[in-house]
Amino acid sequence: MDGLLAAFLMGIPFLGTVIHAGAQGKKPRFPEIQRDQMNEAQKRVYEQINASRGGVRGPFHVLLRSPELADRWQRLGEYVRFKSSLPPRLNELAILITARHWGSEFEWYAHRPLAIKGGLAESIADDLAQNRRPTNMRPDEEVIYDFCTTLHREHFVDDALFERAVETLGERGVIDLIAVNGFYGAVSMVLNVAQIPVPPGEPPAW
Repeated sequence: MDGLLAAFLMGIPFLGTVIHAGAQGKKPRFPEIQRDQMNEAQKRVYEQINASRGGVRGPFHVLLRSPELADRWQRLGEYVRFKSSLPPRLNELAILITARHWGSEFEWYAHRPLAIKGGLAESIADDLAQNRRPTNMRPDEEVIYDFCTTLHREHFVDDALFERAVETLGERGVIDLIAVNGFYGAVSMVLNVAQIPVPPGEPPAW
């Protein structure tokens, strides 16, 4: 019995079943644009991203093909990542759930250490990587897990789950939670289409 069928029969949400991380050494779909190849708009955005994030990584070399979009993207990402009302432990949990749903190994590679640093138990990340519902979550983590997985899978949340989320996170927290799911879903799409792999020597995410 394959993993997808087994998960279906056991009632387990089997997310991220297709991984599009790309093979190491494969010719990149979007080669990195060198500094001397950039137009003025690309240079300006590149410098802004580099200054605010300490480097230009992940999806940003790809997004520079559309510099105005890249600029707006990184500004939204700055809020979602660094200024959200959600504490890092919960924000990064939502990012990991989204990365796993999309099968985005690079996103997982980038954010798993941040989640652990933010206070998320390693066992929770390990369970997520294996498409298991974590067993030792705190009550607020359970709300994040239930809300995010339901939103990704069903595209809606029912009244009971919405009320749980508002009670736990407040209305602003619920909006910020929706935003982090949407933003990192879009990031994962870029990474997957671009087939950006994890750095050489890193183990597979799952």
